[in-house]
Amino acid sequence: MSVKYKLVQRPDFSKGAAKDAKKYFAQMLSNGNVSFDELCESIAEETALTSADVKSCFDRLPRILARHLKEGRNVQLGEFGSMRLAVGSKGSVTEKEFAASVMMKKPSLVYTPGKILQDMRAGDLSGHQPVLSVDISG
Repeated sequence: MSVKYKLVQRPDFSKGAAKDAKKYFAQMLSNGNVSFDELCESIAEETALTSADVKSCFDRLPRILARHLKEGRNVQLGEFGSMRLAVGSKGSVTEKEFAASVMMKKPSLVYTPGKILQDMRAGDLSGHQPVLSVDISG
C-alpha cells in the first residue's frame, strides 16, 4: 500500500507534556479524487452492468439503507462491509426517571468495513517516508 503523508508539528497534549511542547504527527495526503462517474464506469467495466445501471443502484442505496436502519436492522453489504445505527443516552437512577425525549442522544451511523477493506487498511506502513514536513503552529 502506497501512502503519501506529510509531518505536521502540533501541540503535545499527552499527559505530563510541557505546556509549550510539540510533536510531529503524520497527516495523510490525497492522491486525488475519483469522480462518481469514473467509479461507475470502473464498476461497469468489471461487471455485466452498464454505467447507468450502476448509477441507478447507487442512487437507490441511501434510501434503502435509511429504510432498513430506521427499522432497527443492521445492513450487510457483502465485501463492502456493514452499517448499523448506534445510540447513547444520559443515565437515570431509576427506569421511571428515564425520559427518552431528553436523555437519548442522536443516533450515529456506524460503518464497519468488510475483510478486503480491513486488510487494505491493515497494510504495512513501515518504510514509508514523508513527502514533506510542515509547521502549522503559527
